[in-house]
Amino acid sequence: MNANAIISQNPLLKGTGLPPFTEIKPEQVVPAFQQLVTELDTELANLETNVQPTWSSLVEPLDKLTERLSWTWGIVNHLMGVKNSPELREAYEAVQPDVVQFFTKLGQSKPLYNAFKSLRNSAEWNTLESAQQRIVEAAIRDAELSGVGLEGEAKERFNAIQLELAELSTKFSNHVLDATKAFSLTLTTKAEIDGLPQSLLSLAAQAARAAGEENATPENGPWRITLDFPSYGPFMQHSTRRDLREQLYKAFISRAASGDLDNNPLIERILELRQELAGLLGFHNFAELSLASKMAPNVEAVEALLEELRQVSYDAAVKDLTALKEFALSKGAQEAEDLKHWDISFWAERQREAKFDFTAEELRPYFPLPQVLDGLFGLVNRLFGVTVTPADGQAPVWHEDVRYFQIADETGAPIAYFYLDPYSRPAEKRGGAWMDVCINRGKIVENGVTGIRLPVAYLVCNQTPPIDGQPSLMTFNEVETLFHEFGHGLHHMLTKVDYTGAAGINNVEWDAVELPSQFMENWCYERPTLFGMAKHYQTGEPLPEHYYQKLIAARNYMSGSGMLRQLHFSSVDLELHSRYRPGGNETPSDVRHRIAKTTTVLPPLPEDAFLCAFGHIFGGGYAAGYYSYKWAEVLSADAFAAFEEAGLENEAAIKDTGRRYRDTVLALGGSKHPMEVFTTFRGREPSTAPLLRHNGLSRG
Repeated sequence: MNANAIISQNPLLKGTGLPPFTEIKPEQVVPAFQQLVTELDTELANLETNVQPTWSSLVEPLDKLTERLSWTWGIVNHLMGVKNSPELREAYEAVQPDVVQFFTKLGQSKPLYNAFKSLRNSAEWNTLESAQQRIVEAAIRDAELSGVGLEGEAKERFNAIQLELAELSTKFSNHVLDATKAFSLTLTTKAEIDGLPQSLLSLAAQAARAAGEENATPENGPWRITLDFPSYGPFMQHSTRRDLREQLYKAFISRAASGDLDNNPLIERILELRQELAGLLGFHNFAELSLASKMAPNVEAVEALLEELRQVSYDAAVKDLTALKEFALSKGAQEAEDLKHWDISFWAERQREAKFDFTAEELRPYFPLPQVLDGLFGLVNRLFGVTVTPADGQAPVWHEDVRYFQIADETGAPIAYFYLDPYSRPAEKRGGAWMDVCINRGKIVENGVTGIRLPVAYLVCNQTPPIDGQPSLMTFNEVETLFHEFGHGLHHMLTKVDYTGAAGINNVEWDAVELPSQFMENWCYERPTLFGMAKHYQTGEPLPEHYYQKLIAARNYMSGSGMLRQLHFSSVDLELHSRYRPGGNETPSDVRHRIAKTTTVLPPLPEDAFLCAFGHIFGGGYAAGYYSYKWAEVLSADAFAAFEEAGLENEAAIKDTGRRYRDTVLALGGSKHPMEVFTTFRGREPSTAPLLRHNGLSRG
């Protein structure tokens, strides 16, 4: 068989339909991309030469071209998350630079950019639907933010900055990782481990064995405590040794802040380059550049929201701290009068146990996965009129535990499908939970007949697998996570937009995309939904009422402190990317300590170098965007409040509101601005009142 025949049989080059997971092997990745990128380069050159500024001669062929790449690249990315292996990783790293370069070339294509602008100025513009117009406008904006309008030296400088920022961001993350690994605390006596739970002792003994203490056991030690969160967090919550908590805390807050791993100079350089990048594109600062593609209209609007939430949560956080001191005092703690940073987690955990008197483990038997799924599917049927049924066997899967489901409308016609990969597989699957796109909804023309390609989603969680004949028993937190990811899935699957570029989550602004996911979490606490799924897996007994009351009560424990912490991060991020100027009379650390005066109740210690480990904004995609978490939470809380106002006991009103939510938030995808989508559903602009009420922070 000749080489061409072998390549043409490569399942990664199929390009359409459900991925043939059972046929895909890591060794097919490199040849697939070598062929694909070469073909796409030629197609792009042809398109650039012959492009006409019309929807059918510009957007449709460009969609075809990018979809071929995203179909294949999407499968490889997905497998990196759920079926990782050294072979796959090596193949991925080999092809990634070519893929990134192709996307850069596409982003900076002058002929396509000019054609998009001509289309916007043409007679055809007024005949386009709003979804089509939003797609064209987003393409123009994204090209401009990718530097398409730059010439000569400015363009070279722009591309050089992008490259240097990518390297600095990787270096920043590596420094945090290495500094976290570099510190450890080895404990050898029973007195030093007083208060620590069994799970942490097992982890600490395992860490000691890995470090060469081959005889270490959970019972007799030695125990190695590290700055890695699964070790650090529980130690700070449970260790009765205040001196050791202080030592560990001080090590944690000074990570990557000195010596060879010092991130301070990297932070200065990153902020300097971002400011220069923004200037090249005509913005006053990087925050303006970041917000150019988000829902928030400007920096002032974000600051106004943060300040409104700060005023309420600050007072609540002061009360939280006072209550904590009183609790510590009632337990005879010497430090109660003067609680330090390293005392807060410890006493907060003691107070939580005393107030709510239950642990996460106790609830697991009431939440077996099959029942939770029944509850979730029952809820979406009740709210949105859609029916979810198993479709196992209708799609190839990457692991035997993966399920496949169909979603049908009121007439029984299929409208979407999704895979569910629920269990943890630490050897090959990354942690966390996520929703990803497998297939986008869109119009397809085959043999002159126009049809609709139905959307397909990946839903991935990491819960305990079934053990010894028991089903997968979920913590309440895992139940919330499943509902959250399913909310993202519904956004992708219940879209009514037929143009891929604005269908589902496509073209939805970064700070609005969490609305449907956070919205679904609220239903976990709604009585009919919770009791509909919370039944003991052996006896079928419903969840006892006292547990429900404790869940409701614990929901807002120290919520003022929690919110203030997020607002502190968001405000520091925004200030560094808007008003701060590198080389001035303030360092980034000075900025952080200045903002801490109004956004923390216990001011940070002088040696606190939190910024040196703030990976979200220096190593990830949240620069001048950390506020997005809170922005979307305002929207989701207000959307849920529409159901509360209609009356959660009034089934007819719930169905009516659910239909309106489905037809706006879920159906319109990226075809309209999120504010327009929200106001169409709610009849007004969003209010912060429901978020504050749900967090127990309402004034008055």
